[in-house]
Amino acid sequence: MISLIGMGSGCPESLTAQGLAALQGAGLILGAKRLLEHLPAGCTDNRKAVYKPEEILACLAAQPDTDTAVLYSGDTGFYSGAAKLLPLLRVMGYSVRVLPGLSSVQLLAAAVGRPWQDWKLVSAHGRACDPVAEVLAHPQVFFLTGGGDTPATLCAKLTAAGLGAAHALVGENLGTPAETIRFGLARELAAQSFAPLSVLLIEREALPPRRTPGLPDEAFIRGAVPMTKQEVRAAALAKLAVTPTDILWDVGAGTGSVSVELALAAPAGQVYAVECDPEACALIQQNREKFAAYNLTLLEGKAPEALDALPAPDAVFIGGTKGSMDAVIDAVLHKNPAARLCIAAIALETLSAAVAALTAHGLSAEVTQISVSRAKAAGSLHLLMANNPVFLITGART
Repeated sequence: MISLIGMGSGCPESLTAQGLAALQGAGLILGAKRLLEHLPAGCTDNRKAVYKPEEILACLAAQPDTDTAVLYSGDTGFYSGAAKLLPLLRVMGYSVRVLPGLSSVQLLAAAVGRPWQDWKLVSAHGRACDPVAEVLAHPQVFFLTGGGDTPATLCAKLTAAGLGAAHALVGENLGTPAETIRFGLARELAAQSFAPLSVLLIEREALPPRRTPGLPDEAFIRGAVPMTKQEVRAAALAKLAVTPTDILWDVGAGTGSVSVELALAAPAGQVYAVECDPEACALIQQNREKFAAYNLTLLEGKAPEALDALPAPDAVFIGGTKGSMDAVIDAVLHKNPAARLCIAAIALETLSAAVAALTAHGLSAEVTQISVSRAKAAGSLHLLMANNPVFLITGART
């Protein structure tokens, strides 16, 4: 019999009774060195410090008729190596059972006297992790940390995005005599050091309610910088077919109204607002803060040069290019030939340049004109006051 055993904190006291019995009855014990150093009394001396699946399988093949215990820290079902080993054992015909242990989630919740059923559980241990996206999407996020992503580095990323005021809680060496719990704001814990065996809980304040695209114009902080109007923004996001995890560019971002709408529509994605006007950049930052669009990054510079350092986009809104339409579209399609494009134009010359640039790159241009009139009181009457017509140009492969 092969027993995959969760050892909780790694101390014998955190073993379940079932796990303890299986461990003491095993003729061979396999696991990481740290776990083997803290075995309870009554265990065999036939032990090997291995943890990779291929190493474990080799040990089992060398002692085929021996009841074996394979040890894992925490729980066998929570980001555990047992997930890789178990199907291999079953395919090879081994008789195997899984015995759970106390996870770091349970140990932290117990240490601070809190329920954990509403926490979003995320591993930043050897996995790609975007803490900003996770915290924007969930008010309480538990991070299993390790390697390059420590509680301090995760808190630093949150702080850099504007989430430094989020409440943070770090549990170190949970379930051991060296257990320590630290509380503070994310920006405070970003400057501290923590034990290698640490976990992080982030709790943020409630964000403004999210809604369908097309926020009222008056909701944005505005100056003398032109702003894409409500109806055009809503139509542009529909044309771009934004999904929650998209990487998005807003080129010529102006006040940031489109950038904010994109950020709210892609809470698990990332938005890059590119703008060269200092006044406009200041407005973008103010609107980013107002709408808590912390997945929005401002890049002050002129396109296309400013686009070089950006990750490949899934979709791009172009609100202005300072006469560099062809070069901007070339930069977009160089990064991602399948990127979805939507270009806004007021002047006929801009419309012509956009259609020509898309055609030159092998795309079929689709042009939509949006004309909006709004009622305005004139004494006892209401008159319709027209805004400038706006063209939205999209490109599709022919």
